[in-house]
Amino acid sequence: MTWMLLAGAILAEVTGTVCLRLSDGFSRVVPTIVVVVGYVAAFVLLSQVLKRGMPIGVAYGVWAAVGVALVALAGTVIFGEALTGVQIFGLVLVAGGVMALEMGKAGA
Repeated sequence: MTWMLLAGAILAEVTGTVCLRLSDGFSRVVPTIVVVVGYVAAFVLLSQVLKRGMPIGVAYGVWAAVGVALVALAGTVIFGEALTGVQIFGLVLVAGGVMALEMGKAGA
């Protein structure tokens, strides 16, 4: 259940971030509402993940890394933004760092 809550937090944050771009500087009402609801939902869900005992380094690391990767992919797919090899390599490094956090937790 904890991992499902974390997945929900990630999806809410990614949705809010994509709508941040669509809000056009908060000048469009519907995307602006989605931004606010998405970010509030993300933090509420993340707080529930932490309440259930997931270490903050792991929870935030996974939340941030997966969020960054999904937003980068959304930027490419939805907005036609370029994703270079260097950027892809950076995302792989971030994913590796999160895996190291998770593996370090298991060894503690």
